[in-house]
Formats: sequence, C-alpha cells, structure tokens
Amino acid sequence: MIFWKVSLASAVIIAGLTGAASASSSPWIDVQGGRVRLVTSGGPNQHGILSGALEIDLAPGWKTYWRDPGDAGVPPTIDVSASANIKSAELDFPAPERHDEGDFSWAGYDRPVSLPVRFSLEDPSKPASVRASIFLGVCETICVPVKADIAIDPAADPDNQDDAATVKAALADLPAPATSDFGLRIVGFEEDKLVVEAVFPSSGEDADIFIAAEDGYAFEEPKRSRKDGRTFFTMGASRPDTHPSSGGMHYTLVTKAGAVSGILPYF
Repeated sequence: MIFWKVSLASAVIIAGLTGAASASSSPWIDVQGGRVRLVTSGGPNQHGILSGALEIDLAPGWKTYWRDPGDAGVPPTIDVSASANIKSAELDFPAPERHDEGDFSWAGYDRPVSLPVRFSLEDPSKPASVRASIFLGVCETICVPVKADIAIDPAADPDNQDDAATVKAALADLPAPATSDFGLRIVGFEEDKLVVEAVFPSSGEDADIFIAAEDGYAFEEPKRSRKDGRTFFTMGASRPDTHPSSGGMHYTLVTKAGAVSGILPYF
C-alpha cells in the first residue's frame, strides 16, 4: 500500500513572484524523489500555440502518474491563470505502464518522463509570459504531493538548441494518433459493464488499455479477453445521469506494435 505524506513539498521560483523571468526555460527545482523544470521552445505558431515540456526527473525507485492514475494518486496538472497573454495550457502524456500495489493498481511511470505542454496564447502577435503552478505526485513507499511555482519568458531565448531538443524529444515520445486500424471502439455498455474492442497489428497477449475517467465517468481495471481472433476489454464503469452530448475521454492503447492515443466517445 502507498501512503501519502500530509505535508506539501513546495518549491518556488522566486522570479515568478517578484519580477519578470529572464529565460525561456526554468532551472531544475529539487523536490523529494527527484526534480522538475518547465521548458519552452520557439515562438507561437499560426494558431497561437506555443510548445513546451514539463520535465520530471525521478530518482531511482520513485514513480509518478499518468493523466488518470486509477485507484490512487495525483495526476500532473498545470495552472497558468496568473500568466500574461496565455489563456490555457494542456499537458500530453507518453504511454503509461500499469503498476500493481497489492490491493490496487495505478497508471504512470517509474522512469524520468517529459510531458509536452501546449500553451494557447490569447493574442499571438503580443508578448507572453508564463506564470505556471505545477502540481503532481511522486511516490516511493510514501507518496509526496509536489508543488512548484515557475516563471519563464518564452521570448527570452526561443532559439535555444537544448530547449528545442527537449521539446522535440517529449513530442516524439507520445503515442501515435489512433486510427480505424489501430485503436479502440465501444462494443456495448450494459449492467454497469463497458466492453471495448482493441484493433491493432499484433497479437493480443500483451495489449493493455488506459482510459481517463472524465466528466463524471469512472472505470475499474479492464479485463482482457480473446474471441475469434479479436481482442476485447471489459470493465466496470459508471456514467453521469446526464452524459455530455459530444466529446469524449482520452485513452491510450499499448501493444507490442507500439502505442496509440485517441478519444473514446461518451456513452
């Protein structure tokens, strides 16, 4: 069983509180179980999107979480509401692994990981500054919630080659987009059981799926089965009384042939 420390491990970049940041990436911030930093690279594209990465460098034996940890844990989040000319920031995630901890399991990483960040600018023609509050959990035998307040100026050094390599590597580690030939589809939902079929170009023995519970949905750990050469996953599931009419939930399908991510429609 993993236990959470009650105290909050907090690391703060002073420049983010007292004045303008002077770099497009932050220094490493030491936290219990590792260190974190935030990187940006280049300028905003034609859609006003600025690319970055949240680097989580874990010490040996420590772990952190996917966008939906499962039975326990704290997923990484980023709050940029204190920023200038930035309306939102969205984290993306490499394919996670499933970890068993006796009575429960969780989805995440037991290795250093870089999470791509998409910053959306309010006005791409104007300067932007990032004031980000990062919150995540790191675990060994005890789990520690980590808070880091980071200030950076994306325009300070947009052509930095090290920053560009960091962001490029984080993006390259993402699963490929799901397709009709490699992804999940809903087969049915009955008596609080959701059944999905996984389609992929390899054998089904090592396939696993991760679905992020969002907007009032909840899922138990999926159980894999094979029938007529096809791979299915069945899991206990609950949904809100009034489910959204459009949109869906993030999922990742992991196989020997690689991993893909997509959106599972609300049901």
